Amino acid sequence: MWALVGLRSTPRGSSQWTRPSTSAAQMNSTSYSSAQAISCSARMKARGITLSDWSSGCTVVQSHCTVSHSIACLSKLGPRLKVVALIDPAIERATAVLQKKCDSFVVSAYKDTRVFKTLQDYVNSPGPQPHAFIVGSPPMFRGTLQPGRDIEQQILKHFPHVPLFIEKPIATGPLDELKQSFSVAQLIANANTVCSVGYMLRYLKAVQQMKHIIQENNLTVMATIARYACAYEAIAKPDWWDKSRSAGPIVEQGTHFCDLSRYFGGEVDISSVQAHSLEWDEPAGKLSKMRVDESKISEENRIPRVTTATWKYENGAVGSFTHAVSLQGTNYSCELEVYADGYQLKLVNPYVQPILYVRKPGDDVEQQYRFPDDDPFFSEVRERMHMKDSY
Repeated sequence: MWALVGLRSTPRGSSQWTRPSTSAAQMNSTSYSSAQAISCSARMKARGITLSDWSSGCTVVQSHCTVSHSIACLSKLGPRLKVVALIDPAIERATAVLQKKCDSFVVSAYKDTRVFKTLQDYVNSPGPQPHAFIVGSPPMFRGTLQPGRDIEQQILKHFPHVPLFIEKPIATGPLDELKQSFSVAQLIANANTVCSVGYMLRYLKAVQQMKHIIQENNLTVMATIARYACAYEAIAKPDWWDKSRSAGPIVEQGTHFCDLSRYFGGEVDISSVQAHSLEWDEPAGKLSKMRVDESKISEENRIPRVTTATWKYENGAVGSFTHAVSLQGTNYSCELEVYADGYQLKLVNPYVQPILYVRKPGDDVEQQYRFPDDDPFFSEVRERMHMKDSY
């Protein structure tokens, strides 16, 4: 049996969050969010701390999980999957979602699930030893050593050898607070437990094919170009438009492409990162199809419409990333290009139906590779469950 615990914890007595005070320069600087998204794991590696990658795909045990995520875990574990607890300060919401799960085809995993308001309540209640914790709380409620926002430290205290599956990003906040994330990572490393963070795009077959081409031909990446344009008309959640709550579109969405850029380009020279943004109050930043009333959001907390960043990798290669809040309708437009001597690798539409275009030496015509029904959530669940079973 696989006994899992899902958490969506917030500080005691609060189901809301207000970002700790930061300077106006930090809050309004695009390079602040871009640099943090790109650099966090690079700096961890420099300090000898290694975190493997975990998919948000196993949000099957979070109170906001989706059917596709449930399918991923159940496809791998079947009747072995037992969600023993949901930890969420919003008890009524968690209970309502749990009931929907029990009324669906995943009932076998959830029929004995209990809901707790805090981790301590769960610790104080007798029950089976969990095989994994899946932490789906927003990043502002974890990744620090501060009481009420130190969920990783508390799990390690009570369950020191149980694997942690943590949603991305691992932390957000002002620079001085982010330093605590390295202390948290060191605690996890010292505990010698499996810890994975949710960057599932690495597990796409198209991405692995790109890696294979680079390695098979002994290529050195010269440049990465990433682009992410979201369909803002379909984003009706007010918190998403408030960077004091969401931390902005780079953290909400773009972090996946920052991770992919590093996956191919290697470690980033953080001092080289430069960024610019198109802000909400500039003439080019006006949007006509917003479904939220932005006047209810403080001006200083309104998100940029476009964020663009460039940097150099430590081997001299260059990278760039552009995120745009620009499209209407529902479909996003996302691409990643990787260049090496004689080669162009272009990944298109990675979230829905990935297509890989490859141009090789001696042929000006791109070869096209399609990967129908590829599910990176399932692939990552499969790999991580196998890791735990072998641990």
